[in-house]
Amino acid sequence: MEKYKLKVDSDQVKKRLDAFVFENFSDHTRSSIKNLIDKGEITVNGKTVKAGYFLKLNDEIDIEFCDCVPSEITAENIELSIIYEDSDLLVINKPQGMVVHPAVSNYSGTLVNALLYQVKDLSGINGVLRPGIVHRLDKDTSGLLLVAKNDKAHLSLSEQIQSKSCKRFYRAIVEGVVKENGVIETRIGRDPKNRLKQAVVDYPKGKVAITHYKVLENFNNYSYMEFELKTGRTHQIRVHANYIHHAIVGDELYNTKKSKFNLNGQLLHAYKIEFEHPTTHEHMEFTCELPDYFNKVLNNLRGNGG
Repeated sequence: MEKYKLKVDSDQVKKRLDAFVFENFSDHTRSSIKNLIDKGEITVNGKTVKAGYFLKLNDEIDIEFCDCVPSEITAENIELSIIYEDSDLLVINKPQGMVVHPAVSNYSGTLVNALLYQVKDLSGINGVLRPGIVHRLDKDTSGLLLVAKNDKAHLSLSEQIQSKSCKRFYRAIVEGVVKENGVIETRIGRDPKNRLKQAVVDYPKGKVAITHYKVLENFNNYSYMEFELKTGRTHQIRVHANYIHHAIVGDELYNTKKSKFNLNGQLLHAYKIEFEHPTTHEHMEFTCELPDYFNKVLNNLRGNGG
């Protein structure tokens, strides 16, 4: 059981309770939050209220989430873009909007549900909820993802990620004009003010996070960038881009500027991956093109200078 306590400040006054909870716990569905309110597992000042309750200053919200998980995940006939496949691994081009693996209140429509339908064997190291998943991408980040078909391949690929011999490159459009290439090295940990966010934190909190970045093109108000992960912390590129004051366009969690491009998420794409094949030891390298919505914004910026 996960328990949380939130206090309402002046910015949240008059918001609906269900909307307020969803803003802070968007990995849950709106309907599941309403059900929790109806069952009295989300209370205000120790009392049960309705989902449409309008918040007042200094209201205290107590929330209990059940951490129970299903005994098995359902295979679902969901289309996948498989870039490469052999007896050891797959390289998937994950679309924006797809969650990688099931979690509380989100057990269907994920990459894992699709894999269970389309792939006979997957590694079991990460358990029933994450079969085959070597690393992950955020829901609204698109691009290349490695999947292991057996435990030997899984261990090899995981070790390559840990040792940094597996190279992962991303493309993004960020706010503002970035003038030079660079390296960001910080520690990243949970943001104490928002459980959905990560943040740059001081030692000894968090874990070391290293990102290399390169400017590909500049526009009047934006930059087209390449990022290379040297570590793999949650939201690392998104946190680091925001840390250098060039948040990723469309990132509703870390970018305070509202995008003018009518996007459904951040313009961040895992476009290239390099690694050693776990069995043949051959050097493997894959790239995938930018999604159409990403290219549309890029062409728009090239056409009018941003």
